[in-house]
Amino acid sequence: MARRPRTPNATLADLMRTGGIGNAQLARRVNAVGRELGVTLHYDKTSVSHWLAGSTPKPEARPAVAEALSRLLGRPVTCVEIGWESPPDEQHDVVAGVIDLSRADMDPSRRGALKAGMYAATLAVPRFEDVAGRLEAVTAGRTLHIGQSDVETVRTMTDKIADILDQVGAGHARPMAAAFLVNTAGPYLRASGTERVQQDMRAAVADFVYLTGWMAMYENAQGLGQKYYLKALDLAGAAEDHVTYCRTLRGMSLQSTHLGHGAKGLELADAAAEAAPAAGPRLSAFLRGQQAAAAAMTGARHTAVTRLREAETALARADDRRDAVGGYDQAAYFFHEAHVQWHLGDQEESIKALRRSNAARNPLERQGRLHCLGVIAERQFRMRHVEAACKTWNTFLDEHVTISSARGDEHLKTIIKALPAYRNVRGAAELEERALHVAALKTA
Repeated sequence: MARRPRTPNATLADLMRTGGIGNAQLARRVNAVGRELGVTLHYDKTSVSHWLAGSTPKPEARPAVAEALSRLLGRPVTCVEIGWESPPDEQHDVVAGVIDLSRADMDPSRRGALKAGMYAATLAVPRFEDVAGRLEAVTAGRTLHIGQSDVETVRTMTDKIADILDQVGAGHARPMAAAFLVNTAGPYLRASGTERVQQDMRAAVADFVYLTGWMAMYENAQGLGQKYYLKALDLAGAAEDHVTYCRTLRGMSLQSTHLGHGAKGLELADAAAEAAPAAGPRLSAFLRGQQAAAAAMTGARHTAVTRLREAETALARADDRRDAVGGYDQAAYFFHEAHVQWHLGDQEESIKALRRSNAARNPLERQGRLHCLGVIAERQFRMRHVEAACKTWNTFLDEHVTISSARGDEHLKTIIKALPAYRNVRGAAELEERALHVAALKTA
């Protein structure tokens, strides 16, 4: 029997025509997105011609095509819009979504797939009024009754998990967080209680989910982190908790800038600031610092410098309570200052600001100190200060041996990749040998 002729994909053709996207350009971008997803793709302009003629790429490649088109067009594009089948979205309520995501995160056999999940760079920013009060129809059949002491349990666990994150790394802390969401926090959200207690519980769990998303981001599970952040926004809206909503948007901005999407990061940071309630000085500093960092990435010098100055002024007026807004302190401010200076071209001052950041850091915040050391060394190396970078990398390795951190592992890979060409530099060969030994210990 003769095969039925394929129908040309007019929708894909229109999308490409609208964006002025060439076949080879799309293929290159798809391959690049595939690398972010952990999927090896080798498409070329001929492949795109086949898609236009009506063929469909393999299922694991389709999200990469949709995300590539989203980035090229500057707006979300789905597989369905392109004309390809996509797994139907399950119509879950917010609570079920949190539990399902966390249950998958608990499963070691699924964690690799979750880590490779796609980060959507063109995701629309949810408005607070769009998510407020969304937690409806999830309370039928409840048998558990909660009180204010249960809310305090969630808040205490948030603090304890944050401490574990700081001291031994997200690799140890996040599995605990996922288990707590499935076994305790999720059922609490479905429980009965006074209206005040239910609202407080939603706010507390929103904050915990935000922290879990932060840890996923820190472990380079970017798509998973984004999913947790979106769940945190839903819960914060349901709790009418503006502060957690703004903190989460600010976290999404940090994730975006870390991945190199400066304009999107600035959009998210501005949205967080715009949605903020009447803010105390520490919250203002928390939001302005991220606005400065994102603006610097876009080359908006005046905006970056202005926002950084506003963050500094606000932080100087803040009291000693760091817990209320993510622990934003002098160390965090100096890190933002370093980011702004680097992107605006003042490399030496950026290094000095990073050193001030670690000097101001709480000694228990070992994961933050580790990352800051890695950034210092990489910037020294990019400035061709190789001996200085080697010295900093040696200090980094002292710390990294005892911390489980995917971001630390990325810094370790940078050392191993960078040093072979500089073995004649004093200390470089010994450092390379040491880095390889540490890498072997980490994978043993």
